[in-house]
Amino acid sequence: MTALFIRLTFNNKKMYKKILSFILGLLLFSCNPKIIVPITETKKETSEKQEAKIVNVNTVGKDLYENNCAKCHSLYEKSEFSKEDWKSILVDMQKKAHISDSEREEIYKYITTL
Repeated sequence: MTALFIRLTFNNKKMYKKILSFILGLLLFSCNPKIIVPITETKKETSEKQEAKIVNVNTVGKDLYENNCAKCHSLYEKSEFSKEDWKSILVDMQKKAHISDSEREEIYKYITTL
């Protein structure tokens, strides 16, 4: 009935097609389900993943630090040296402790975090 009214009102075929397309578009968009993703859940998941990653790095680095460095001397507190100092100390001690570059980096990450 509405189409008949529109057809009688608008004699021009182009105008009729435009109005019909507009009405169909409105119907399609209004019938689509609205999906709203809460942003806080996404941020929560990423922060949990980051915390898990930090814990993994810390445990690997901590184990390497305690098992390799404590063989020859007592362990130093993390705060006793700056990041730059720790970098040079670890490079110097790498050959003596027989650790790889990746192990040295894990120890460095552990010592310089938190």
